[in-house]
Order: sequence, then structure tokens, then C-alpha cells
Amino acid sequence: MQVRSPKPGQTRPPLAIRRRAAAVSIDLRILILRHQRVILDTALAELYDVPVKRLNEQTKRNRKRFPADFMFQLTARENKSLRSQFATSKMGRGGRRSLPYAFTEHGAIMAATVLNSEQAVEMSVFVVRAFVRLRQMLAANKELAARLEELETHMETHDGAIQEIFDVINRLMNPHRSRRSKIGFALPPARTG
Repeated sequence: MQVRSPKPGQTRPPLAIRRRAAAVSIDLRILILRHQRVILDTALAELYDVPVKRLNEQTKRNRKRFPADFMFQLTARENKSLRSQFATSKMGRGGRRSLPYAFTEHGAIMAATVLNSEQAVEMSVFVVRAFVRLRQMLAANKELAARLEELETHMETHDGAIQEIFDVINRLMNPHRSRRSKIGFALPPARTG
């Protein structure tokens, strides 16, 4: 990614508009890999308005600040899977030559501190808010799923009880007629003759 200044006569959108647009796009860039919510180095570099190469240089220089739970490098299999989803260019044709890095919420904040640019510091706040919002949405979905399951269980027991009540009412309304023999003596049919 190249950092470009606006052409003469063009102005950048106001900061408030850029912030709103970034807040929306951050949510869409958070992925779940290895059971963790992460953001890839390309997306993070774009948000922080720095080249990916610079972001990765700074993380390598400050390796002690990025333990495994802050940042990890994707495996070739994970990268291939993501590439097929994102339709990026093939290797050898202008694409990446190294596997991308994935930053967790804490790693994204740490990256803002090692980059030390004004844009990175501003955007780190939005990144953190996006991770928090995603965490809240997942918690709400889990709670909703649990409530639906509980309701479904209650409905199954209620349905069974209601069906039993209908069966009893039907039996009372339509009693079975049984063939009972009459008590006493029966005369044989008269012969005519």
C-alpha cells in the first residue's frame, strides 16, 4: 500500500467522516482465526495509514512487545484459505512473498504504540471499540441462543401436555362402544312353519 497525498485541488474528507467510515470497515475486517478475533496486517496497516512493510518492520524490531497472544503469523494453509475468500493476486504476480501476520486486540493496540504516528494512535481507539462491539455481539448471540433453546424445551413439554389433554377430551367425547352380552336368558327365534 502506498501512502499518497491528495492531488492539488482535492481535499481529504473531514476527520469525522473518515472516523465513521473506519469504524464501520473495522468491524468487517475482524476475522476469527485459531478461535481468536484478529485483524490481518494488511487491514491494520491500511487503518493506521502506513505501508504493510513498515508495520511489519516495526513489529519485528519490537518483537518483545508482541508475544504469541498479541500477534502470530498465518500458516500456509490458513493463508491459502483466506486468499481464496478474498481473491488476492497469485504469488509471483505482484502478490505477497511472505505469510501475513494476524493481530489480536492487544496486538493491534501495541502496533499503534510502536508505529507512533498520529493516525495510528487515533485509529487504535476505533480498533479497540470494534473488538469490544464484536465481543458484545457474540455474547448477546450466545445468550439469545440459550434462551431460544430453553423456550424450545418448554414448548416441547407443553406440546406434549396439550396433546395428552386433547386425547383425553376425544376419549370422553367419543366413548368406545363395546360388545357386551346382555344379562339374562334369550329366547330362541320362533320357527314358522
